[in-house]
Amino acid sequence: MKNSIRADFHMHTYFSYDCMVKPEELVKRAKEVDLGLIAITDHNSIEGAIAAKEISTIPVIIGEEIKSTEGEITGLFLQEYIEPGLSPIETAKRIKAQGALVSIPHPFTGMGRSSLSRSTVESLLSYVDIVERFNARTSSKSLNNEAEDFSITTGIPSTAVSDSHTLKELGSTYTLLPEFELNPENLMNALQEAAYELHSASFFVHFASTFNKFQRRIRGWN
Repeated sequence: MKNSIRADFHMHTYFSYDCMVKPEELVKRAKEVDLGLIAITDHNSIEGAIAAKEISTIPVIIGEEIKSTEGEITGLFLQEYIEPGLSPIETAKRIKAQGALVSIPHPFTGMGRSSLSRSTVESLLSYVDIVERFNARTSSKSLNNEAEDFSITTGIPSTAVSDSHTLKELGSTYTLLPEFELNPENLMNALQEAAYELHSASFFVHFASTFNKFQRRIRGWN
């Protein structure tokens, strides 16, 4: 793909409860691995994305991975924080009210209570803009395949993401897009021509997240 950019639409900073990465470290590493567009999607926070956008030399989308009553929903291009604990449909409506995009992270994957069930996603179809067809942290190929099949069947554009909680996870999985002027509408158009670089993260990254939670408790960050 000529004049293409590498984009990653799901990553975390230390504003997430299970991550220790500083915003400045994240944007530095993103540039080192040739990412040309990133979305920072901390758990129930936009503070890390805002901080990163202020210092980054590459474009940063302000996102948030919002915990609804039935699992997580990601907002991209947010202007304001959206609180957790709302129903899935109310969460989606609040994202849309900001002119932002609704993305479904790691669908159907059984990541504890984090993933929306298939029936819940289907009930939100009129609101959903993007589905993660490949999440590098998803535990099995078959689960990512199910998400990919869902995207193809429904015609919903899709992304491949790192879901990074550590710096080492950045750069191996990404969505390849034609260059475009950054806004929600243009992103949706660019996703029609997307290609994907896919590499599953080591299972040990989940231990890193658990260790991060422990470190944060020790330091009194949570």
